[in-house]
Amino acid sequence: QVQLVESGGGLVQAGGSLGLSCTASGRTFSSYAMAWFRQVPGKEREFVAAIKWSGGTTVYADSAKGRFTISRDNAKNTVYLQMNSLKPEDTAVYYCAANSKSLLVPTTRRGYDYWGQGTQVTVSS
Repeated sequence: QVQLVESGGGLVQAGGSLGLSCTASGRTFSSYAMAWFRQVPGKEREFVAAIKWSGGTTVYADSAKGRFTISRDNAKNTVYLQMNSLKPEDTAVYYCAANSKSLLVPTTRRGYDYWGQGTQVTVSS
């Protein structure tokens, strides 16, 4: 079993920055691809960014490219999402996810089998 706990959400003005963290339990964290998704009420949970177990490969949604950076520290069992130049449309609950099933770096929700509880990010205009 893997437990994921997100932190770092909050309220920020448009144009500002916010950093999210996700800490995982379990000794095999370093072998999992990790990702961030987000969801607003009434909409599907959407992919934001993902990172390979080694950190050598990262993938971003078009909406995140150039503004968000995903990274990980396997020694700390933690994955990060640094969000810059935030926009009101970035407002959502952000979820951390882990893929323990393969070495792939999926960009779809069904590619991940462990999820955190989510952290709210609100960007005011």
